[in-house]
Amino acid sequence: MTASATVHERADVGDPAVLAGLLARRLRTVLDGEVSVANLRRLTGGASRETWAFEAVPATGAPRRLVLRRDPPGTGRPEGMAREAAAIAAAERAGVPVPHLVDHGVDPAVVGAPYLMTEHVDGETIARRLLRESRFSRARESMAADLGRTVARIHSIPVATVPGAEAYDPVEHLRQTYDALGEPLPSIEIALAWLQRNRPEPVAETVVHGDFRNGNLIIAPEGLAAVLDWEVVHRGDPREDLGWLCVKCWRFGAAPAVGGFGTVDDLLDGYAEVAGWRPDPEAVRWWQVYGTARWAVGCRGMAERHLSGETPSVELVAIGRRVCEQEHDLFLALGIPAEAPVLAEAPRSDLHGLPASRDLLAAVAMFLREDVMPGTEGRLRFNARVAANVVDGVERELAFGADQERRHRERLARFGQADQRALADAIRSGVLAPDDPDLLAAVRAAITDRLAVANPKYLAHPG
Repeated sequence: MTASATVHERADVGDPAVLAGLLARRLRTVLDGEVSVANLRRLTGGASRETWAFEAVPATGAPRRLVLRRDPPGTGRPEGMAREAAAIAAAERAGVPVPHLVDHGVDPAVVGAPYLMTEHVDGETIARRLLRESRFSRARESMAADLGRTVARIHSIPVATVPGAEAYDPVEHLRQTYDALGEPLPSIEIALAWLQRNRPEPVAETVVHGDFRNGNLIIAPEGLAAVLDWEVVHRGDPREDLGWLCVKCWRFGAAPAVGGFGTVDDLLDGYAEVAGWRPDPEAVRWWQVYGTARWAVGCRGMAERHLSGETPSVELVAIGRRVCEQEHDLFLALGIPAEAPVLAEAPRSDLHGLPASRDLLAAVAMFLREDVMPGTEGRLRFNARVAANVVDGVERELAFGADQERRHRERLARFGQADQRALADAIRSGVLAPDDPDLLAAVRAAITDRLAVANPKYLAHPG
């Protein structure tokens, strides 16, 4: 291959045909023989990394179903991908169910970005199916305890077998990540103060998966088949994985605390069977609060990738409006429930006549759901659904935003602050006490207003 051809391929690594060629070339070396690539398709989900499924077809023998996971081209994180590959291999040796690692590398010339390839594992990852469909009923019965046992096996992985796994102070790490976004939020300031005041007693560090949750698990009707997405593996408090699994958003509308599957007691009993000790439920709750705040910051961080121009994406920008879901869950975890939202519609202006802006938006959302989604599949269908949800939110903001803004200004004025940034700064500086009941009520009311626009159905989720 000429140098100019190589440059051309690198420029087009988002093209499935180009990527298929690069994969075939690499697999001829890895599998030691002539290989072609068939049925390459990008899977939905995965806002930070791309996931592609395909078949490696040898000249003789049966095709192998494989999965490629790579950084978005142009934004490679080679150290992270190498660490993830090492963690998967170490987890397999420790008896954790994971997809078998076939290949990995950090040279962007291979498939356009740092990557890893694994064997395909049969099963389901879509949480709503796992939590509702009858074919998974048997798996659900024991899943909370099974997940506890699996987490304990992860924590048995020798730390030295995952080179580059960093340790950090969780509260300071969260604060730094949040500060880097440049958008102070009163809810996060309240959470950071609570986390600092209520730190649990430390325990010995282990390998921590860092994203162990419903959605990152492949589950078959018989039970857990594989643990996915090791990109944030690190060293730390093993209770972090347990608390993260109990974060409310990973229940996907179901009531049971552990990923929608079962109880915290079941989870901790399963953990104790393998680990030989039973974590304190209150310490796990601390990590649940931490995880909820972390995901609020994470959602805002993903939106920033779109807003900065780094990765233009309707999915990423939509995730930014989900921050209020995590703020809502955060206040529930702190024992501060929501009251019913006040929804007063703004009067419709006759300046532009009919159809009004809200009518136009409703028509666009209908088009996306009734015409685009049925006529597409895969990621395009997924993004059409996301776009329709975005349009719905904008329509609700036009309807209710003016009255919400009036109440927002009244709340800020009660505390002598001009905007949310000033209110957040006053909480951090100590001018306002983060546990003041009046402050908590005002911040809670603002969260409920945001959620009533972004995703009103979320207010009804069990929590």
